[in-house]
Amino acid sequence: MPIPKEPVSIWYLNMEHEHELVRKPLPNARFEIRECLEKQFEVNRFFYQFVGRHWNWNDKLSWSDKQWQDYAETPNRRTWIAYVDNSPAGYFELSKNSDNIVELDYFGLTERFVGKGYGGGFLSLAIEAAWQWNAHRVQVNTCSKDHPGALKNYQARGFRLYKTVTDTPN
Repeated sequence: MPIPKEPVSIWYLNMEHEHELVRKPLPNARFEIRECLEKQFEVNRFFYQFVGRHWNWNDKLSWSDKQWQDYAETPNRRTWIAYVDNSPAGYFELSKNSDNIVELDYFGLTERFVGKGYGGGFLSLAIEAAWQWNAHRVQVNTCSKDHPGALKNYQARGFRLYKTVTDTPN
């Protein structure tokens, strides 16, 4: 008899104005982020797998090099990598549509840096980067398969929930 799969909730959040951002400081000065100014789809693929393997990010695992290149190397996508003591600690990707709505497409820390107090400060930096890209609005979505504190972190930084979709997988 097949094991029933748990329903998955997807939460859609947005921030309408930069002043709604509730910044959280980082726990120490050893944390920094750097934007990848030279677009290389392999970097996006690596961090998608490296960060996402713990959170069931699997929708892009079967993509070809061409699909990754088309996705990652467009002018409307930007990628940042986080470092702690010069070691990769996480990443985030932003995309912007023609209405200047910036989506935080991927955001996460690597497993070794989860639970060490970096999440809120790192998310604050990601949201700041979105607003600095002349955003009209900033959006993000997360789901019940993500880190248990993800939704709370987004809301603590000022994002407001505007839609919830719950789906029972086949």
